[in-house]
Amino acid sequence: MKLTVSMLCVVCPLALSQGAAAQTTSTSSGQAYPAKPIRLIVPFPPGGPTDTHSRWAAHQLNSAFGQPVVVENRAGAAGVIGTEAVAKAAADGYTLLGGNPGPLTIAPSLRKQLAYDPNRDFTPITLIARSASCMCAHPSLPAKGIREFVALAKASPGKINYATPGVGTVGHLAIEHFSTLAGIRMTHVPYKGAALYTVDLIAGNMDFAQIQIFQAVPYVRGGKLRALGVTAVARSALLPEVPTAEEQGVKGFSSYNWNGILAPAGTPRAVIERIHAVLAKPLTNPDTRKQMEATGYEVAGDGPAEYAAFIRAETDKWAKVAKAAGIKPE
Repeated sequence: MKLTVSMLCVVCPLALSQGAAAQTTSTSSGQAYPAKPIRLIVPFPPGGPTDTHSRWAAHQLNSAFGQPVVVENRAGAAGVIGTEAVAKAAADGYTLLGGNPGPLTIAPSLRKQLAYDPNRDFTPITLIARSASCMCAHPSLPAKGIREFVALAKASPGKINYATPGVGTVGHLAIEHFSTLAGIRMTHVPYKGAALYTVDLIAGNMDFAQIQIFQAVPYVRGGKLRALGVTAVARSALLPEVPTAEEQGVKGFSSYNWNGILAPAGTPRAVIERIHAVLAKPLTNPDTRKQMEATGYEVAGDGPAEYAAFIRAETDKWAKVAKAAGIKPE
């Protein structure tokens, strides 16, 4: 089952009333904003969480501003290509970024030559939501939970294959973090996306992978995949019978994907605050929250300062994970 844009596009009356009452904001230079279409770059292909939440944000901004907000998917290099494009864009509020942990908090630890600094070259605006994953294995693997899985991996070092959306993604570093904490060694098989490796995992061509909880539910319920644990700090309402990895002995482990909206550094403060106001209000709307939570998301709504602090903390976390796992920048 796939999360679609329509499932998240619950438009809060507050956002609509904002659009009717005040469609422009004056910047420090006195220029009205927005006076033309806005481009929102998503550094991944269509259909994933970053794309879905970015399109939700575009819908809110379009409704409030009365200007087109065009979503542009610019995928490649685990999100680095599209993210770099925004870092180099004019800081005028007309180019925004669909934020994701891979290019913003993981890439600095895995790439020697990164053409942007996530903390210096962007101004975070709003953290929309985060989501945990289900740690899934093919049913043929003789493990019912994390403890049995760890014992199996220790008995056969390197023989268990795990799939990820690619080197440098949060899925990659999360499993490396899990492996380090559990004291196991597995073989990494990078794919170009979660949809591809999910098919292989169901077919038995892969042993283990993390899948967004919402997407994993039908496969787990149908017996096509076995849920070993979840990566959240608490159990998911979508799979309440599945314990967290930490509950099963992997102390200190949790992992989330997250999405938000950022702008190039130097974007006028008035513009940043205006965009945040538009995006934050519907995230307090009960219908919007219910819709997102029903698909496995934890709604955030953090503003510029909180979001910036979150990114710094996540960057430090993944740097430590990469060092502990022996992953060197390339």
